[in-house]
Amino acid sequence: MKPSRLNVLVIDENRIRAAIIEEGLRDAGYDQITVIDEMRGLARRIADLNPDVIVIDLENPNRDMLESFFQISRAVKRPIAMFVDKSDEASIEAAVEAGVSAYIVDGLKQERVRPILKMAISRFNAFSRLNRELEETKGELENRKLIDRAKGLLMRSRGLSEDAAYALLRRTAMNQNRKIVEIAQSLLTAASLLDPGADE
Repeated sequence: MKPSRLNVLVIDENRIRAAIIEEGLRDAGYDQITVIDEMRGLARRIADLNPDVIVIDLENPNRDMLESFFQISRAVKRPIAMFVDKSDEASIEAAVEAGVSAYIVDGLKQERVRPILKMAISRFNAFSRLNRELEETKGELENRKLIDRAKGLLMRSRGLSEDAAYALLRRTAMNQNRKIVEIAQSLLTAASLLDPGADE
C-alpha cells in the first residue's frame, strides 16, 4: 500500500511533538493523518477512526499510561509505532508482549519517522502472517484428531481396518460433495447422540 493511501493516526498530548511527527509523515508521502491530543475515550476514538497504522508519542510515560496503551495495542490489531523519551527493560518487554511493532526510546526525529513506520508495518505484517499460519496449523491438527476419532469409531462399529475406515469417510465425503472433516464431525455427533460414550 502506498504511503498516501495509509490512514495514519498520531496520538500525542504534546502538540509541538505531534507537529514534528505529522511533518515527518507528510514529507514521507503520508497525507491521511489524524492527530489526537486528548487521551480520554481513546479506545472508542481509535475504533471510530479505524486507522491503518498508529503512531504514539509519550514524553514521560508512567506505568499506568503505558499499560493502558498496551491494552489498546492488544485490542486494535494494527501496526503501532511507540516513541518514548525513556524506558526500562520491563516496559520494553511489556511493549513487545502487547504487540507494539516498533518501540523507540529517545528517537523522535523527523527524518526517522518514515523508516520507523515502514519497519512497524513490516513487523506487524510478519507477525500477523505467523499468527495466521499458527492458527491454520492448529486447525489442521484439530481436523486430523476429528478424522482419527471417526476412523476409530468406524473400525470398532463396523470391524474395518484403518485404511478401509478412511476410504469410507473419503468416499462419503466425495458422494456428498463435502469435506472429510465435515463427514467425520457428523459421524461423531450422530454417534454421541445414539451412544454418549461411543466416540471416546
